[in-house]
Amino acid sequence: MKLLVLGATGPTGRHVVDLALEAGDTVTVLARRPEALEEMASRVDVVAGDATSHADVAKAVSGHDVVISALGRSSSVRADDLFTRAAAAVLGAAGEQGVSRLVWLSSFGVGDTYRSASVTQKVIYRTLLRNIYANKELSERMIRAGGLDWTLVYPTKLTEGPAEGRYRVGERLPMKGNPTISRADVADFLYKAARDPEWIHRDAVITD
Repeated sequence: MKLLVLGATGPTGRHVVDLALEAGDTVTVLARRPEALEEMASRVDVVAGDATSHADVAKAVSGHDVVISALGRSSSVRADDLFTRAAAAVLGAAGEQGVSRLVWLSSFGVGDTYRSASVTQKVIYRTLLRNIYANKELSERMIRAGGLDWTLVYPTKLTEGPAEGRYRVGERLPMKGNPTISRADVADFLYKAARDPEWIHRDAVITD
């Protein structure tokens, strides 16, 4: 495949890039800080730019098969409209360039997945993560209506642990407490979903 990865300088995105390279895919990354990817510059096409810019995304996505977005706000609890601005740029640019497949990393508790959350999770989502989740929900409404072959991926609390390869995934999963999943396992699913038409136009909740 020819993949464009957004958020490749973040920990989940880096895992996605590594998996794609191991599989022999052609990988392009769009990064505001291309110097952060200097050690892999010989193996990927690094395009300097911003995922919220239509022009930058259009430049990077041309000729590709799929976009995988692992964009996140790191430790910030404010979205600063990152997700809605990125969704608008990706939808416009991908449609313009004839790229239809999009795998988009969200968070469990956003949108309809909130209804399946445990009491513990709901408290966190209503307070600490309220701003980010509101912006993510708006971006996903745009994606659902945007005409692409999307998959929305909803992991529970992310950890930095190693890939276990034994995670659970489904459109709805029962929750207790505040379950976790490693970023490496989330990246594994993002990459697999990009290759598997089974997940087109579906939500994927993922946890350990």
